[in-house]
Amino acid sequence: MLELIGTVGGENMKRGQKTRPSGSGLGLKCFGTEELVDIHGATLKVLQNTGIHVFSRPALEILAEGGADADFDTGRVRIPPHMVESAIESAPLYIILAARDPLQDVYIGGKKVHFTTFGAGSKFDDPFIGRICGSTKTDVGLTALVCDALKNVDIFTSTMVATDMPHDTSGLHEAEAFLLNTSKHCHHDHLEDGEAAKRFFEMAMTIVGGWEHLRKRPIVSTMVCPSSPFQFPKGVCEIIMESARAGIPVNILPMVMAGATGPVTLAGSLVVHNAEVLGGIVLHQQTKRGAPVIYGSSSTIFDMTSLTAPVGSPELGMMSAAVAEIARFYLLPSFVGGT
Repeated sequence: MLELIGTVGGENMKRGQKTRPSGSGLGLKCFGTEELVDIHGATLKVLQNTGIHVFSRPALEILAEGGADADFDTGRVRIPPHMVESAIESAPLYIILAARDPLQDVYIGGKKVHFTTFGAGSKFDDPFIGRICGSTKTDVGLTALVCDALKNVDIFTSTMVATDMPHDTSGLHEAEAFLLNTSKHCHHDHLEDGEAAKRFFEMAMTIVGGWEHLRKRPIVSTMVCPSSPFQFPKGVCEIIMESARAGIPVNILPMVMAGATGPVTLAGSLVVHNAEVLGGIVLHQQTKRGAPVIYGSSSTIFDMTSLTAPVGSPELGMMSAAVAEIARFYLLPSFVGGT
């Protein structure tokens, strides 16, 4: 780890705040060791007996070659425990998130904490005209510029979608807008498929001067969201695989809604959430062992009165704290969403 840190920003890189040790300061501890083992055990049973649905033949082939029971007709994949354990073991504990400005480099993992913007809004309250508008490519660039000036925000996650651009290429238009307006690491949460991911990586490669430079200093990363419960659409699988092949960090981020796409209990929804993340990590590590991956979460409850998923709810905070503990249990870097 020390050698890797030395190649990316040296002693001047951003190291983040450190969460307080157990027993001191303000904190939220959700589980004891036995409870974490119980969640892991329940997750292994789900992956082995229920499995996940994978809507990509190349992904099915990769999983089958690794030892999973893959049904190529239905897309259902049952993953044995040894594949899950092997994938967790091969995934790196710390991940470098490099930036165009080396002084903005960060590394994530352990108890270090960094902050990023929250992403993928399609409407916002425009302060200049006083009404709610659809977000545009220009707005994406402006939010990146604001983020670049905020000292307490370490990583730029694409905050808005370019609703004024064609759907199939909007993710690449957004990438152009934010890459030109921030020197911080750029985390893209709105790519359509594997082809878009490759084009995004080519844009980053052009900036840093070649593929080898990008692999050593990944100034970009990706995010994918499985469709709960237990479904991995074609585009999600493609982005996971392309990110692994390129050595670009990918954030596997379920959005389980307790009471809708997951059990109404938080414990039950955490098992669904964990199964989706670990299923994605298995595909990722089977594609390229040792490639950087992030344990993500934006899971929350389902508000049955408004039919929405409130990301500002207390339950999201509880699930996010629980997810961070689960990720540390696996020795994986984590990312949690919220407001």
